[in-house]
Amino acid sequence: MITTLMHLSCFGLINLLIAFAGYPILKHKLIWLSWLVLVISILSVHFIFLNEYPIIRMLALIATTFTAMKVIAATEEYRYKTVELTFKQWFIFATAWAGMRAQPFETLGGPPLPNAWPMVRFGITRLIAGLILVLLARQIATLSIDATLKHILVSAILLIGYSLMLHFGILSISAGMWRFHGANTYFLFKAPAKATSLTDFWSKRWNIAFSEMTAIAIFRPLRNKIGSAAALMLAFAFSGLLHELALSIPVNHGYGLPMLYFIIHGVLVLFEKALISRRILFLKNIVVARVWVFFWLIAPSPLLFHIHFIREIVWPLAGLKF
Repeated sequence: MITTLMHLSCFGLINLLIAFAGYPILKHKLIWLSWLVLVISILSVHFIFLNEYPIIRMLALIATTFTAMKVIAATEEYRYKTVELTFKQWFIFATAWAGMRAQPFETLGGPPLPNAWPMVRFGITRLIAGLILVLLARQIATLSIDATLKHILVSAILLIGYSLMLHFGILSISAGMWRFHGANTYFLFKAPAKATSLTDFWSKRWNIAFSEMTAIAIFRPLRNKIGSAAALMLAFAFSGLLHELALSIPVNHGYGLPMLYFIIHGVLVLFEKALISRRILFLKNIVVARVWVFFWLIAPSPLLFHIHFIREIVWPLAGLKF
């Protein structure tokens, strides 16, 4: 317990140092240094938490990655324009918001923005719905049914429940609360079930923080140098690498599987773009489009949420033993 507290203290200190160092890096637009901070901070947290519980390792790696990526994303975002953020605005953006665009925090401290309470209310309802699903999964886990069926049902319900609680619940509440304080924050998950293509899903609807991150840090800087297709594949590969940090490294298994999932989706997005360029518009049919998106999200999902991640993180988070 004492060792864990020491590790968590180191984690907090590292993230504070990233946030403090990030502001002069941003002001002086030191892009190379922002990437160096990312590598050093992730390696430091990785080795500090090497022998910790997988859940704690995962949370520490994810939080540190997000904090460090804020420095990269913001430095790229302001690369060719004046930095309007005060240190306070930057620090709150870097430590208390999950999105990757710093510009919405330029108005932090101003008058409240509209739609703040509806966003908070939306988040509260999703948080409650997610909690109910987690409790339901716990009840199903006690049933005397086929073990394989039980594992599939409980795992799927838990993943959906966690997503509702975090992605649609806590992050929506956070967006609404910052709007009360003048920051132009927004939903980071925008009706993903309405996606009519994988391009639409990944670029506009699912985990906007990740799409912002990869677009600002990878795709846009490389697009004119190596071409849009290659830049897009590198953006998906980078997203795969970050998911390896979150889903494989904490459990020390499943290496390469999350990366493969995102490589597949990068290829599929390029395939969609090729179809559009040749005026093959089968995704214009809403039913076909929804089936296409749903199939390709779910069919390879065991690569992303591999068995070791399910066994050592998803079930234990709900107090269950796989």
